Amino acid sequence: MTEYSSLEKIRLEKIEALRKEGVEPFPTRAERTHTSAQAIAAFEAAEKDGAEVSATLAGRIRATRAMGKLTFAHIEDGEGKIQLFLRVNEVGQERVDFFNNRFDLGDFIQASGALMRTRTGEVTLLVHDYRMLAKAVSPLPAAKDETLEDGTVVRHAALEDPELRARQRYADLAVNPEVRENFRKRAAIIRSLREFLDGQGFLEVETPILQPLYGGAAAQPFVTHHNELDQDMYLRISFELYLKRLLVGNLEKVYEIGRDFRNEGVSYKHNPEFTQLEFYWAYADYLQVMELTEQMTVHVLDRVLGTRKLTYQGRELDFTPPWRRLSMRDGILETSGVDIAAHPTAGSLLKAIAAKGKTPDPHATRGKLIDFLVSEFLEPTLIQPTFLYDYPRDISPLAKSKPGDPLTVERFEGYAAGFELCNAFTELNDPLDQEARFLEMGRDYADGEEEKHPMDEDYLRAMRCGMPPCGGFGMGVDRLVMLLTDQHHIREVLLFPHMRKEE
Repeated sequence: MTEYSSLEKIRLEKIEALRKEGVEPFPTRAERTHTSAQAIAAFEAAEKDGAEVSATLAGRIRATRAMGKLTFAHIEDGEGKIQLFLRVNEVGQERVDFFNNRFDLGDFIQASGALMRTRTGEVTLLVHDYRMLAKAVSPLPAAKDETLEDGTVVRHAALEDPELRARQRYADLAVNPEVRENFRKRAAIIRSLREFLDGQGFLEVETPILQPLYGGAAAQPFVTHHNELDQDMYLRISFELYLKRLLVGNLEKVYEIGRDFRNEGVSYKHNPEFTQLEFYWAYADYLQVMELTEQMTVHVLDRVLGTRKLTYQGRELDFTPPWRRLSMRDGILETSGVDIAAHPTAGSLLKAIAAKGKTPDPHATRGKLIDFLVSEFLEPTLIQPTFLYDYPRDISPLAKSKPGDPLTVERFEGYAAGFELCNAFTELNDPLDQEARFLEMGRDYADGEEEKHPMDEDYLRAMRCGMPPCGGFGMGVDRLVMLLTDQHHIREVLLFPHMRKEE
């Protein structure tokens, strides 16, 4: 049973009173001829000729100011705000009083009338008629003062606590227009990614979310059960193995934008459910994918921001190609003083890291120790867009080895602002080598470790049919949105991020 606050009880009483008066506070239909932006534009276009513009508007009441025979209100819709002006001469005293007594901040209203400009220059709807569209039982949270053009101070809803904003995103969107703008920008980013890849001849496809075997990344899966088939299933952690099956089927350039699920920790840059872009490109290698990544990223920046430079958390980032290219060996040597080439075994590398005062997992493989060096020393220095390339083989089971260097694979990760944006390979297309890698991963990693990659017999069967040489790419779309909206935490770019259960 819901427990209502004193303010909510007052609003519930108003709902009851409205119905007794024959007014439905939640009518089935709404009518609207213009959005707020359309109405203002139409008035400004007609203003020069002195023509009258009539409109029926709808929106949420954000501020009211009663002055006896006059009442002003601001309403907000999806495109902006506009002022309503209720005057006794047009609607009568009874209707002015009815508005003042029955409507509250947060209610949705429909108002019809003629557009005008007030003495202060604000485009306003002189209301001839109005009706309620939806009564808000709960007032929007918190409050802050805003001074209008005429000096009047009005109270507006606001919401600033990050956790409360994430839990009550509906309220956050209702009261914080900059949050709505961030999510509009997110949609524009995804639209621009599609636009670029479509223009490059890639085919957008859809692959299964529920999979009989997870793979394509180093992560713990979510497990569920299919009752009819009586078998465990996994929410996908990557699209990779399914997309590469399509290359076997002679679809040469494919991509997917969708949700992946990884049963791992939550942090400022991780959410268990996230949006991923992956593409696979036949007859390309990781060097060509680097160039395409630069082109795709600046295409998005050009479309969404109109510039290839942006400020993220106080630092200016320049995405103009070419981006810096840095080998993993050189980057680690520059930042830590450890030359990984001089330490071909895990034991030797562990001693070198310990000499630097760091204590990684003593049972880690050589590849995981190299990854530790990257996260501890190198990653925080990668502020400007950078491709970090040539990774250890044992943490890259799906990437092709560098010719003449069996310990290293042709893989890069794109970094900016000190965190990873994307990951790409020259893809392994030798089914015999791939099978050996799967077996090796099973031996080297204990059950439950993220890097343990299960043997996928169907994927190997597809590879044995012949897979063309190819380059593959994956990007966390949420992180790209973080950069372009200047948000430090991933929850700020997710409409409904995962949160701990409320106590």
